[in-house]
Amino acid sequence: MATILIIDDTETDRQLAAQVVRSMGNEVFFATNGEEGLARAKEVKPDLILLDVVMPKQDGFATCRALKKETTTAEIPVVLITSKGAETDKFWGKRQGAAAYLVKPYGPEALRTVITDLV
Repeated sequence: MATILIIDDTETDRQLAAQVVRSMGNEVFFATNGEEGLARAKEVKPDLILLDVVMPKQDGFATCRALKKETTTAEIPVVLITSKGAETDKFWGKRQGAAAYLVKPYGPEALRTVITDLV
């Protein structure tokens, strides 16, 4: 069983991802913005982080960068999940340290595949 942190400001998106994560037998933790997510990641030390890009306070790109700079969270794989599907966005996400990039709307199987690949 893996521990997965979902950082997303939208309740519906958090719950949709959580259903998939739980159906795979994993434990789920939540944060609703980038700042809270960074603190939660340091506290929980998850095996994987699912991170929305478009959020208030601190977007997912900045949060990913911060996670990768922090020694306690640098090795945790981050999956950026967003409606920003342009190739430049994907390139920028990878430059921030993301292990994978998933474009909304995505199907449950796509999320399962990414989780299986990274955990």
